[in-house]
Amino acid sequence: MNLQLLQTRLGYTFQDAGLLQQALTHRSHSSLHNERLEFLGDSVLNCVVASILYERYLAIDEGDLSRLRANLVKQQSLYEIAQKLELSQFLRLGEGELKSGGFRRPSILADTLEALLGAIFLDGGFNPARDVIRAFYIPILDTVDPQTLGKDAKTLLQEFLQSKKISLPLYNVVATHGAAHSQEFEIECLVPKLGIQVYGRGGSRRAGEQAAAKLALEVAEQALLKSPAAGRKTKPRAAQLKLAGIATVQTSEAKDVTDSEPSPPPAKAAHK
Repeated sequence: MNLQLLQTRLGYTFQDAGLLQQALTHRSHSSLHNERLEFLGDSVLNCVVASILYERYLAIDEGDLSRLRANLVKQQSLYEIAQKLELSQFLRLGEGELKSGGFRRPSILADTLEALLGAIFLDGGFNPARDVIRAFYIPILDTVDPQTLGKDAKTLLQEFLQSKKISLPLYNVVATHGAAHSQEFEIECLVPKLGIQVYGRGGSRRAGEQAAAKLALEVAEQALLKSPAAGRKTKPRAAQLKLAGIATVQTSEAKDVTDSEPSPPPAKAAHK
């Protein structure tokens, strides 16, 4: 195990090699494991990410800053950073975890990354830990939109329509498929003013609504790009309905940020 390679990737060299070894040790391996370091690293990570966001986005309010931070420090985000570090090759796991593929498990990799940050904090202090975290996150922030990061598809669709002064969409369950314990919901999303009628599928009503909203947002953005205001000719309403009505999207369960009641739409187009 080449720990010098990991330290090079982190951009930090440990004075106490024992702290680095402990940070990489899962509880299945020995009694001296990384859970306490993980607890500490989680706090340091949240503090530094909050500081980065505060300095970087001067016009964003507390609620949106909290949304951004939550998205950046969640397990999936940490897992992706751990993957870039190829952290799995440095883990110290018990025999059972090794056999079950624990070195690939997102939760173990994310927790180990937090433990490493806690170990850096203990070994070198706050500033080195801050520098390592900034090196992880500044490139990420350079590529994301702070207005949309962490927002679900229904929220993004609602905000887009409101910005164009268009009534909120309607969601209807049009079918369910499969046995009771493993149902799949087919959801219709309507935006009457734009002639949009699309369908999404998911393992719950919410997941189906999110899938339909994602597709509706894509169609709505395309429709407005092709509007006369943009100097292009619009497609006929019937053609839009036909095109959108045959599309479905699969997605996993997603939590709604908002679920406002929409205004009643005009008469609904018939199913194709």
